[in-house]
Order: sequence, then C-alpha cells, then structure tokens
Amino acid sequence: MPKEVPIIGLMILAGFLVGGVYAAWKTAKVFAILLGALAVLAVGGAVAWLL
Repeated sequence: MPKEVPIIGLMILAGFLVGGVYAAWKTAKVFAILLGALAVLAVGGAVAWLL
C-alpha cells in the first residue's frame, strides 16, 4: 500500500467531519465542537503520518 493512501483517507475523514460541524453548528454546538476536535485530530494524524 502506498504511503499516501492513509493520508488521503484521513484528509477525506477530516472533510466529512468539518461538514458535520457546519451542519450541526446551529442546533448542537457541543456536538459540533466535538466533531471539530476530531477533524483537527484527523488532520494532525495525516501530517504526522506524512512526516
């Protein structure tokens, strides 16, 4: 498996999570903040995997 596949997967996951933040922000701010934190962790994992 190429090195870039997990990185791309984590970035796609982060995109879905950011979309969830956008969708949930008006009704469930606590859940949106949780999704935002998970998105940051996914991007951080992708960067760490890259390095």
